Amino acid sequence: MPYLHIVVERRDGVMLLTLNRPEVLNSINAGMAEDVKRALGEAAGDPTIRAVLITGTGRAFCSGQDLAEVLPTPGQPAPDLGEIVRRQYTPIVRAIRTIEKPVVCAVNGIAAGAGANIAFACDIVVAAEDAVFIQSFGKIGLIPDSGGTFILPRIVGLQRAAALTMLGEKLTADQAKHWGLVYDVVPHTVLAGTSFEIAKRLACLPTRGFGLTKRGFNAAFGNDLETQLALEEQLQSEAGRTADYAEGVRAFVEKRPPRFTGS
Repeated sequence: MPYLHIVVERRDGVMLLTLNRPEVLNSINAGMAEDVKRALGEAAGDPTIRAVLITGTGRAFCSGQDLAEVLPTPGQPAPDLGEIVRRQYTPIVRAIRTIEKPVVCAVNGIAAGAGANIAFACDIVVAAEDAVFIQSFGKIGLIPDSGGTFILPRIVGLQRAAALTMLGEKLTADQAKHWGLVYDVVPHTVLAGTSFEIAKRLACLPTRGFGLTKRGFNAAFGNDLETQLALEEQLQSEAGRTADYAEGVRAFVEKRPPRFTGS
């Protein structure tokens, strides 16, 4: 079944997922949300895909919800925005955080509302120098969704998260890097190549271990120290039984580059 609102390419062990509604700044409608969910599901189940790279077409990464799809109709009940979040956005953020493969995000321009928070949910975020991030929810009386109330305060602290959300000011790419929201900022002209090289490099590394690392990071948000230490023991036992661990040790002893398979 073809994708209608995204472009999907598979190269060098990487699934490149490009949001492709540039005429509306890659705002998300129901169709795009279904495309993204399906592509992430395919990436999770395909052993030949060992990393995912998400980006956008045109001058925006993603401007959030397509408001034309949720405008109240006179005389009709207002759309249930919570149901839209439950159906469209929660599954995307959950898929990004729980797929046991690294997810890189290349923010090529505006990232607003859910678009910003989807980017922040990824494992490694690279932004173009001219990219901007906007928590636009407060401007229309809404709350940050798509993991925004969870991820933002944990990365930047409660004060900055509150200011970003309530004031709705633009956050530059450099400031986002300074605050720990993105890994790196590069010129727009090299964003595509730089981000793909990162994803390609990750795809050649022990991705099974990366998946277990993500599992540990996700659990750490809710665990106390003793629970997390016990989980680390469990995850390390699992990592120690992988083919990649055995290959890594053999390569070290034999003084040669390892050939990881993600298993």
